[in-house]
Amino acid sequence: MNTLKFFLIQAAVWGMLMPAGAQTKSGAALYQQHCAQCHGAEMQGGNAQSLVDGIWQFGAEDGYVTRNIKFGITHLGMPAYEKTLNDAEIRSLVQYIRESEKNAGAVKPAVTRETGTLYYDLKIEEWVRNLEIPWAIDFIGADTALVTERPGRLRMVVGGRLLPQPVVGTPSVLHEGQGGLMEVAVDPNYRQNGWIYLAYSHAIQNPAAGERPLAMTRLVRGKIRNNTWTGEQVIFEAPPATYRTTRHHYGCRIVFDPWGYLYFAIGERGYQNEAQDFTLPNGKVHRIRPDGSIPDTNPFLVFPDAMPSLYSLGNRNIQGMAIHPQTGQLWATEHGPMGGDELNLIKAGRNYGWPLVTYGRNYNGSVVSAFTHKPGLEQPVFFWNPSIAVCGLDFYRGEMFPQWKNKLLAGALKYEEVRLLTIEDERVIHEETILKNAGRVRDVSTGPDGAVYVVLNNPDMILRLSRK
Repeated sequence: MNTLKFFLIQAAVWGMLMPAGAQTKSGAALYQQHCAQCHGAEMQGGNAQSLVDGIWQFGAEDGYVTRNIKFGITHLGMPAYEKTLNDAEIRSLVQYIRESEKNAGAVKPAVTRETGTLYYDLKIEEWVRNLEIPWAIDFIGADTALVTERPGRLRMVVGGRLLPQPVVGTPSVLHEGQGGLMEVAVDPNYRQNGWIYLAYSHAIQNPAAGERPLAMTRLVRGKIRNNTWTGEQVIFEAPPATYRTTRHHYGCRIVFDPWGYLYFAIGERGYQNEAQDFTLPNGKVHRIRPDGSIPDTNPFLVFPDAMPSLYSLGNRNIQGMAIHPQTGQLWATEHGPMGGDELNLIKAGRNYGWPLVTYGRNYNGSVVSAFTHKPGLEQPVFFWNPSIAVCGLDFYRGEMFPQWKNKLLAGALKYEEVRLLTIEDERVIHEETILKNAGRVRDVSTGPDGAVYVVLNNPDMILRLSRK
């Protein structure tokens, strides 16, 4: 009997013998009953991975571990225990696993220095350290990069060295929850105009006395002179009535197409139904000119009440955007709910369905929508179930890896991965993991030298991937 089949049969047997809520057991007893057969009596691994080696293939945070136990990872044979264990029992089991991990002295392994891929052996270098929650990277020359830190700092890396002082005078940000200083993007004509673009969570005072400030995604541009942010211009600011008290789903990616348009995304800010309302900015992709003016061909201008900058709607929380180097098409990776991460080809005036259709469900297991398809709503080009927490996206454009030309580099927070997607005829025909377990991947970018630069959270650093 093969390992996977045995795992599934064993899980099914335990599920029949132990209905939910039948009794309350300690985490240790629950582990021996439900987990030890595959993960080992001492969590050392066996038919499934070790739980005390510091490596978490499918998300290290307690919330990820809890959901993996409760809802399973079906394609790998990990069963769902939502009908076998109640929430208290699952919490007890997670606590026991964490205690065992601590007692075993589990430490996350150091970042590997090399790895093999389908076409290339990679050299992996720690390019920059000593950052605090880095979020995005872009380049302003052959040896100079800009990096954002979510608490509100813009940093410069020159010749592979992080300058000790942040850029002075950047905008004040609301650093709460998922908010802060997020995107940085360099104007395609930077050599001529010097413009740099930032996206961040902007706060205004709540008119209701004693209530928390309201926030929304805001875009500005400015220039850097003598390590100082100067000449700032606001190029997008939502009406104050659309600001929200939530602290998540800001979106914030910025890209430029070959025709001079600037695209950016705003997440639905936790108000999922507002993604379908074209009078509101959240849950949408926007298109403007670099100076903030509105193109007269924007698709929703035919509706008098629509926000003039809208380009698409029904987008939950886009965390990756990239322009295809040959076609100029806009591609985006979007955080879905549990089991509903998407890769979308964004087209003018299209509705990408959130929350009317989805391949996922809420984190508590409840249904968002019973539908995956509806007339008039776009389907993703590709989706991930389980969710990998997509973040950061770039088409490879360098010369160091010719076989990767025009393939998509997609980062993953939860799975701590960089994936390489081959696209033909607007379809993903191949997917390969080229980096694993280095940290939560926040951004990925082709550098001027052709290397791939990967921005990580936990550990907070930037890696450089080159040919060995």
